[in-house]
Amino acid sequence: MGIRARAPDLPTLLVEAARGLFSLIAEPLPDDPPGSRIDIRVRGDRADLLLFDWLSELLSVSDRDRTVLDDFEVALVEGGLDGRAHVLSVDDPGIVLLREVKAITYHGLSVEREGAEWVAEFIVDV
Repeated sequence: MGIRARAPDLPTLLVEAARGLFSLIAEPLPDDPPGSRIDIRVRGDRADLLLFDWLSELLSVSDRDRTVLDDFEVALVEGGLDGRAHVLSVDDPGIVLLREVKAITYHGLSVEREGAEWVAEFIVDV
């Protein structure tokens, strides 16, 4: 499955891409759900590889801990990004799983500026 995200800046683009990824995995989460937050740090300087590593790390955490992630935050820092996400157990009431996303792929991976917007495209294995 492919996802295209658009945003006015790169941090927001990374947030929108993460939202797109988890919209494939689970129904929209309830507003202000209970749960904790997790910090994610990704290092790199190429926007496309930051996107790949960010999404791969989120997916890895979700799979390892049997969680769904939401409410993402991203800050670009020297040498990469620092991100945060809200964590919910897949066993929590109200979580409806849709499909398993096995991996983010390099196939079709791109992050580019188009005028005043940033655009990301990526494909996931389901």
